[in-house]
Amino acid sequence: MSFVSAEGLGKTRSNGFKLKDIDLEIKEGEIVGVLGPNGAGKSTLMDVLTGQLRRDKGDLQVLGKEPSNEAIALRSEIGILPEREDPPSFLTGHEYLDFVSDIREEKVDDSWSERLNITGKLGQLTKDISKGERQKLMVIQAFFHRPKLVFIDEPLANLDPLVQEEVKNIFREHRERGGSMLLCTHVIGLAEELCDRAIFIENGEVVESFEDVSDLKNKFIEMKEQ
Repeated sequence: MSFVSAEGLGKTRSNGFKLKDIDLEIKEGEIVGVLGPNGAGKSTLMDVLTGQLRRDKGDLQVLGKEPSNEAIALRSEIGILPEREDPPSFLTGHEYLDFVSDIREEKVDDSWSERLNITGKLGQLTKDISKGERQKLMVIQAFFHRPKLVFIDEPLANLDPLVQEEVKNIFREHRERGGSMLLCTHVIGLAEELCDRAIFIENGEVVESFEDVSDLKNKFIEMKEQ
C-alpha cells in the first residue's frame, strides 16, 4: 500500500527556486530517504508533501488525501518534524505539549519525556532551555500520537550521541509498527543506517534513485566520477 504517491511534482518559490518533476513513492512500513546538499530542495519537497506549500503541477496523494486541500483531515494521521523549527518561546514545555495534545485530541504520555530525559525541563519556558532540549520536544510532538506517516528533516540536530541513538530507536519502532517515514538529510551514514530506499536531489530535481542503500557512500563517489 502506498502512503505517498507523487508524480511530476513541480513548485516555483518566490526566490526563483524550482522543484522539478519529482516522482516519489513511500509504501507502508518503510523509511525513504531524501538526500542532497544544503539548498537542494529537500525542505521544499517536504513542505509540498505536507500541504504547507501548494504545488504548481503534478499529482499527489498522501494517505489517500490531497494534502493542500485536506490538511486538517491529515493532521491526526501524520507527524512533521521540520528543520530549524522550535516550540513557541513564550510557552513552557508542559504548555507546548498540552497545546499539541489539544490539536491532536490525544494526551501526551509522560513516558515520552522520561524516555528523552527532558521531564525536569518541562516547567521552563522553551526559550530558556537548550537547543537540544527543544529538539526533544519537537521529536515528541511528531510521534506521540502514533501517526501512520512522519515527515522528518535533519532530526538529530543539536542532540547528544546517546539521545541520537534513542531517537533512531524511535524511528525503528515506528517502522516496526507499520508506520512510514520520509527522512530528509544530507548525512549519508544516517540514510544507510535507517532507510530502505532513497533518492538524491540536487537543484530541485531527482538525479539518482537508490533501491539499495547498503553502500551509499561508494555509490555517491561513483556517481560524482561519472
